[in-house]
Amino acid sequence: MGSIYAERVLGVSNPRVAIVSNGEEEGKGNQLVQETAPILRASNLNFVGNAEGRDIPAGLADVVVTDGFTGNVIIKLAEGVSRLLLDVLKEELTSSNLSKMGALLAKPAFDQVKSRLDYREYGGAPLLGVDGPVIIGHGRSDARAIRNGIRMAAQTVENGVVEAIVQGMT
Repeated sequence: MGSIYAERVLGVSNPRVAIVSNGEEEGKGNQLVQETAPILRASNLNFVGNAEGRDIPAGLADVVVTDGFTGNVIIKLAEGVSRLLLDVLKEELTSSNLSKMGALLAKPAFDQVKSRLDYREYGGAPLLGVDGPVIIGHGRSDARAIRNGIRMAAQTVENGVVEAIVQGMT
């Protein structure tokens, strides 16, 4: 389902799929991971194996398979780390007159980084496997995040994601 979404909405050709585990070696992980990895390996997916937490932001895979609880923890940890990094950068870049001048020159780049790390730009995450497009928004979503969530839902419909998933499951 995630592979179809990545292809149809995100435009990723032949998405790399990994499963979240506590080690990259085959056979690592809890019972659910150990039972699911062989199924993914035997599928027609571009399965690249286990992904540890550090592999997710490094781009080892385009689609990461995990249970909902772990996925939610990963997303919220990433949001927290992003916020921390932005705050530390801001603090350091305003700590002296010299760093303030450098920050002024680099402001366009920092604005781009801030935008790329902003959850509101994405609008939410798709809930796949239900009969219709569902985007799960953040509990603190504002108008911008909701607008982008609606955009994601529209792209899901326009690209026939639900139909492709149904077809792929039969």
